[in-house]
Amino acid sequence: MPAMKRTRTPLSLMTAVVLAVLLFACTTPEPIQVRITPTPNATITVATAVPTSTPPETTLEAPILTLTPYAPDTSPTSEVTVEVAAALPDATIRGPLVSTDYQLPTLPPVIIDIPTITNTPPGPTPGPTDTPGPSPTPYPTLDGDRIGLQLDSNLDFESWERLIADRAVPTGVGWIKIQVNWAFLQPDGPDDWNPQMQLFERQIEQAARPGFNILLSIAKAPSWTRTDLTEDGPPDDPQELADFIAFMLGTKIGPVTSAIEVWNEPNLIREWRGTLPHNGAGYMTLFRPAYDAIRAYSPDITIVTAGLAPTSTFEGAVDDRDFLRQMYQAGLSSYTDVVIGIHPYGWGNPPDARCCGEPDEEPGWDEDPHFFFYENIEEMRQIMNENGHQTVPLWITEFGWATWDGMPNEAPELWMTYNTAQEQANYTVRALEIGLQERDDIGVMILWNLNFANPFIVEQRSEIAGYSLLNPAIFPQERPLYNALAVVTGGPEGE
Repeated sequence: MPAMKRTRTPLSLMTAVVLAVLLFACTTPEPIQVRITPTPNATITVATAVPTSTPPETTLEAPILTLTPYAPDTSPTSEVTVEVAAALPDATIRGPLVSTDYQLPTLPPVIIDIPTITNTPPGPTPGPTDTPGPSPTPYPTLDGDRIGLQLDSNLDFESWERLIADRAVPTGVGWIKIQVNWAFLQPDGPDDWNPQMQLFERQIEQAARPGFNILLSIAKAPSWTRTDLTEDGPPDDPQELADFIAFMLGTKIGPVTSAIEVWNEPNLIREWRGTLPHNGAGYMTLFRPAYDAIRAYSPDITIVTAGLAPTSTFEGAVDDRDFLRQMYQAGLSSYTDVVIGIHPYGWGNPPDARCCGEPDEEPGWDEDPHFFFYENIEEMRQIMNENGHQTVPLWITEFGWATWDGMPNEAPELWMTYNTAQEQANYTVRALEIGLQERDDIGVMILWNLNFANPFIVEQRSEIAGYSLLNPAIFPQERPLYNALAVVTGGPEGE
């Protein structure tokens, strides 16, 4: 089976990486203070090597952000430098969410027969006496304009430029999703126009230059808008979010924004700690003024309801199906010019698998419909149809399959060992085929994620690294899925 085409790393860069690894392997690291929380206060990441040994368990302190002195400059060529002295990753958990007393089965999944999908270049024409052998199923051709990638924007501008040009463009996708960390961009007040905000403005402009559509997902209200700071959450006054949206769209970000997702996974309390009720009605209280602010700026920007985390109801979480029903009970059906965001993760199950098996069938890795890609889509669509939204599209603003294949340490969750790197590619391509070619109700599908893996979160065994298409802990860094995207979209790397 011919190997798929991969992006080659320049020799000088590869040499630098090897030297960096050897250097840190031979250096006794100083302890790093670590604070274990569901959602860290900062989401800045740095692309620097970290000690390979596990640091002692101590109290985690917030990262130190050092900004160079800044003097306002209105010239087009002015630059702002943001230096990060220390950083923690966004530790949002992407694995199954169940009650604390629930025991996940340890059986391997029941894998249905999905053909191995490979990029098979044309070979020589068989001669008259040749007997052609079996050939792998080729990749399908998919509409790259409806496929997207979520990127980690916590980079300096030069690194961001390279990420867009050298890593995002070659995949051939048409959308880039970036989470807008409001707390980081405006820590000091509603009129705060600081170096972080200016850098972010330049990053969004740069991401749009190659022709990408930009989806901004706004979350994490700053402390000056909230009274309960125990976890991330919305502002106490929903109008504060509307004002921030208007402020942001009034910058150079507005003209290049194609879509805005109003918040992220509000059915999880770690994303919704605050004074607003933790239910669909509470979310609609936040959504209404945000919708009005976006529509006041543009009738064309696509407004996406917050993607909900697939989960059952327990302490800290509301079943995503119930949460969507509550949103409709609070008036969502009156909004006909929006799209509904969902996060239909599949975990250890293939995209075509269905829940749940008959009693006489062998059980899969889990018998809960929340853990099946197709079930998540079907059940959310049914709720939409029941509430008069038959013609409103679904947008998949996060999905993907994690794998710990080839990683240097133990997987954070057993289910992550069920998926090989090649299965990650096959499952994702098949899911894209289902959503873009076999269904007529799905608009855009955003894959989580391109570049969130870094040495620190790999060392800490964060699930984020399992989803990342580019991973510094493996060689080559590009997982098969990265190359597969270029093939199915006809992108530069797939030609």
